[in-house]
Amino acid sequence: MTGSGHVLEIRGLRAAVGGTEILRGIDLTVRSGEVHAVMGPNGSGKSTLAHVLMGRPGYEVTGGSVTLDGVDLLPLAPWQRAQAGLFLALQYPTEVPGVSLQAVLESAARAAGRPVDGVAATLRAEAERVGLDPQLLERPLNVDLSGGEKKKNETVQLGVLRPAIAVLDELDSGLDVDALRACARRVEAATEPEGDRPGLGVLAITHYSRLLHELRADRVHVLAKGQIVRSGGPELALELERHGYAGLVGAELAGEAEEETPVAIRPAIDDPFGGPAGADPFADPLA
Repeated sequence: MTGSGHVLEIRGLRAAVGGTEILRGIDLTVRSGEVHAVMGPNGSGKSTLAHVLMGRPGYEVTGGSVTLDGVDLLPLAPWQRAQAGLFLALQYPTEVPGVSLQAVLESAARAAGRPVDGVAATLRAEAERVGLDPQLLERPLNVDLSGGEKKKNETVQLGVLRPAIAVLDELDSGLDVDALRACARRVEAATEPEGDRPGLGVLAITHYSRLLHELRADRVHVLAKGQIVRSGGPELALELERHGYAGLVGAELAGEAEEETPVAIRPAIDDPFGGPAGADPFADPLA
């Protein structure tokens, strides 16, 4: 930890997929209690940024660094990045048949050396906060849930796990107005410090400013063709709403670029980061 809070430092990050460069030098610093919104047109590299930060296979980091509280994340496996304090709310949450959400969160608590006694109660309290039907907690993880229910499920996980930094990959996708308000307000509340625990730092990736009507951004960054081309305060999101990407950064930069097409968006495996199908999700990764 740095000072009184956590710091995610992204410096000169470059990444390619299938030999095609997608990220062309990203510089961002996200601190505890801050909300940074990354907006941009389709194909600009937004989801690639989220996947590279969390360590999804198929992405080649060709330059730069990513550290969390001084720890170099890039050599680490996704589960190690999670234990370091990084959380990713997936754009397309994966269904995991036969595994309950409570089992996942209890396993995460054990791996982090935390007690599991209070996980069940915290899980139900978090579900109530975002309006997720408690009966859905009895189902296997994300199985037969609607898109909006899956996003609520992701928000519940964030509330229980209490990471240092959360990357939200289009949390607003698939949510109606009421569900969006509930999820965004829960994330907003998590940015406030609690006792000696610093507030959550948030990197929110989104197409639209409607998320930011509830989740107040400290900084807004416009990503186009793999580069941050504009940064500013919350008013930048309003400019985008009024003028569109082409009107703000120019038609050439706002044009669609190739992004992550060589990597399946929804892999037909249990592990969203490329683990073998049928592998035990609770096996000791160090064994």
